[in-house]
Amino acid sequence: MVFTYVIEHMEEDEETSRAIPRWVELEYAHMRTLAGPRGNIHFTHLSQSSCSTLSTLFSQCIGDALAPALAHTVSLLELMEQSGISKEQVCLLDPKAKNELSPEDGDGRFAWFLFGGILGDDPPRDRTSELRILGFPNRHLGPVQMTTDTALGVTKLVVEDKATLSQIHYIDHPTIKFNPKESVEMPFRYIAEGQQPKLPPGMREHLHEDLNKSFEF
Repeated sequence: MVFTYVIEHMEEDEETSRAIPRWVELEYAHMRTLAGPRGNIHFTHLSQSSCSTLSTLFSQCIGDALAPALAHTVSLLELMEQSGISKEQVCLLDPKAKNELSPEDGDGRFAWFLFGGILGDDPPRDRTSELRILGFPNRHLGPVQMTTDTALGVTKLVVEDKATLSQIHYIDHPTIKFNPKESVEMPFRYIAEGQQPKLPPGMREHLHEDLNKSFEF
């Protein structure tokens, strides 16, 4: 069984040669690792330049452990129509859903698991409401805000690996330390990888670079 994850990109992209910031690229690329070989990922509602950037990135990173990923300029609803998917077959991961995601939700009742590609909102602005009003069945992943790649990874652990949300080990609001004098606190929940948060490869270095830039005058 293939598990399909759809990310409706909800950031405001500019039509430039490099519309997607580096840290967004890192999170989106990380989703392919988290989804694994039985996953399939679609990114929708991208600007043309962002779509080209992601398509190039995905073509450069190949491997049996990575989920295939496609970038689209069409919206979620357009892709649903093209794919013959009804609203009842789409599970929206929504922080305000009444019921939590459970292993039974991966038994085939849903064809797609949908995420709002909302990156960096602290505090959250509830932009998932733009998808909620469309009337999809929904589930939540717990009370603490996650990064979008973490939300996908947790969903995979539940629907494919059959773990319950309470069985997954998390690290909330970790402080990323670069050296004795430099650190940054991340206001999100992450999957635990030993004693460390599971960050996208390259994210620690990118955060440190951004931190140093903030002190440049």
